[in-house]
Amino acid sequence: WMLRLVALFSVCLLATAAALYLLIWLLSGVTTLTVAIIAAALLAALLHPLNRRLRRWRLPRTIAALLTVLVLLGLLVAVVALVIGQVAIQFENLGQTLANGLREIRQMIVSGPLPITSEQLDGLGEGLRRYLSRSDGEMAASASSTFEALGGVFLAVFLLFFMLRDGDRMWRWLLARIPERHRTRVADAGTVGWSTLSRYVGGQVIVAAVDGVGVAIALLLIGVPLVAPLALLTFLGGFVPIVGATVAGAIAVVVALAANGPTDALLVLAAVTAVQQLEGNLLEPLIVGRALRLHPVPVLLAVTAGTLAAGIVGAVIAVPTMAVLYRSGPVLLRGLGAARTEP
Repeated sequence: WMLRLVALFSVCLLATAAALYLLIWLLSGVTTLTVAIIAAALLAALLHPLNRRLRRWRLPRTIAALLTVLVLLGLLVAVVALVIGQVAIQFENLGQTLANGLREIRQMIVSGPLPITSEQLDGLGEGLRRYLSRSDGEMAASASSTFEALGGVFLAVFLLFFMLRDGDRMWRWLLARIPERHRTRVADAGTVGWSTLSRYVGGQVIVAAVDGVGVAIALLLIGVPLVAPLALLTFLGGFVPIVGATVAGAIAVVVALAANGPTDALLVLAAVTAVQQLEGNLLEPLIVGRALRLHPVPVLLAVTAGTLAAGIVGAVIAVPTMAVLYRSGPVLLRGLGAARTEP
């Protein structure tokens, strides 16, 4: 009986793995559509409270959804204009400052304790230049993907508008296609899942914004250039738990080292570490809530698996997907378990 039981579980595991692989393969075949749908769903969960408040003010569905989308687009345009403006202001002196900083870093590496010579650094730089020159053709060939990305952005905005306007109607239409004996359980699980997604995305936006503002204040006080781009990078990194904040902080430290030297780099490292500790120990439990806070180990595993399966997009959606399954899965499974005991 033990062998038969192991064989049965093995067959079920292989069938499930094959189904997941087929699903990922199908979604990767329409990457632009998949990313647009995911982005629209996450933004709809984030903007749903604003859209609901506008409806409570007796605005028509179409007007409320349109105003919500316009608010989002206005914020994005303002942020992009701020970043471009700061880069344009600092562009004249930035190149020379970074060049001097890179020369100082090179001298520190060569004269430091590491067994690295000047010839090895020159060889590494030459290899990087050859790689970039070989990639020119590929970069030119991939220029058409820019139009595909723009099409995906327009599609995501289009889907977001209709999710905000008719999301409840779409959900009722979907529930009507489910057998009546399972409809209530699926509705409850869907309600819990949507509430979890809304709370998670909204909380992560607030936490990421606080991280970005904290890093921006530290960079301004220390005198590091490119404050707005680095703050924006920190904000975006906040949506990839653990990994995103680490990468954004490392980039800020490297820029400070190249532009201002090792002392300011150490100050930036201390500031970034303090902001991350504040996020992990205070902001995350307070804003996102303990009910949605997951242990760092499954979070890291989910981010790694999402990155391997779908790159940056997979890393972004891995944790909210796990949070939704963690909260709505027991509701659905508990209902299914009760359904088996019914005559």
